[in-house]
Amino acid sequence: LQLVESGGGLVQPGGSLRLSCTTSVFALDYYAIGWFRQAPGKDREGVSCITSGGGSTNYVDSVKGRFTISRDNAKRTAYLQMHNLKLEDNGVYYCAGAWNYDCSALVAGAFGSWGQGTQVTVSS
Repeated sequence: LQLVESGGGLVQPGGSLRLSCTTSVFALDYYAIGWFRQAPGKDREGVSCITSGGGSTNYVDSVKGRFTISRDNAKRTAYLQMHNLKLEDNGVYYCAGAWNYDCSALVAGAFGSWGQGTQVTVSS
């Protein structure tokens, strides 16, 4: 499964961005999609996950109420809508796919396919 992220950029604190994760070849129907981020000098952190049918989602506490994960399997695309961005949201954001995963834990080891990442910079 090849994944490509887009939508990153520079935004002021309090601003919004929507990240997209798409595949041009394979259907996403049977894959859970997770979003992870990595700031300089820090470990990769799980941000959110959505199951293959979209019926279940999971978020890290720091983004609850600000980020929303969604997907459109017909478009082979998953999204991460980010509102009220904070300085601590800075980092490279990666999407990842996991076959038939229940999103019970935001752990990188559960995901076998990864995109190349997109940079999110929150700065005034």
